[in-house]
Amino acid sequence: MITFEIILFIVAILLGILLYWRESKNNYLFRLINRITHSKEQQLKKENKKGFFFRQPFLIRFVYLVILILMGYLISLLIIPFNFVTIQYLITMIIGTVLGTYFASLIIFATDKVEDGQDIIEEALKKSKKLLKELTDEDESKKIIQEMEKPKEEETTKKSARDRLKDKGFIQ
Repeated sequence: MITFEIILFIVAILLGILLYWRESKNNYLFRLINRITHSKEQQLKKENKKGFFFRQPFLIRFVYLVILILMGYLISLLIIPFNFVTIQYLITMIIGTVLGTYFASLIIFATDKVEDGQDIIEEALKKSKKLLKELTDEDESKKIIQEMEKPKEEETTKKSARDRLKDKGFIQ
């Protein structure tokens, strides 16, 4: 039965990814329910992408997922004549789906940042090329080597703690 739980967990992660991705593209169902339950002034605007899972805090997302999975459980009770679902399977589905939504948000967030960050990458490449030229230039590399050797000279001239205590007269 542990194999069934692992398969169920993987399916739940994929379901969470699918739900989150689908809602990031179109939140029509959430806007429809919002139109039914809220007055005209409080309704979501068409530009607002918030959905049941997309751009929701953890607690609200968790509540919607539990409601969705319990509705699926009740429907499966009506369709299938015997009860094979236990609490551990429901918990596995809930945890897997929550993880799936967070994996999907991570993927979508990363792709948005990559698309927005093309200029940043180009600037970093230009800076690294400039730094590489400075390091390969002989005069610059000599300056860097000299700067790195200076602290070593200062360390050799420092007195030990014992010598400093002798100078102060604490130790004979």
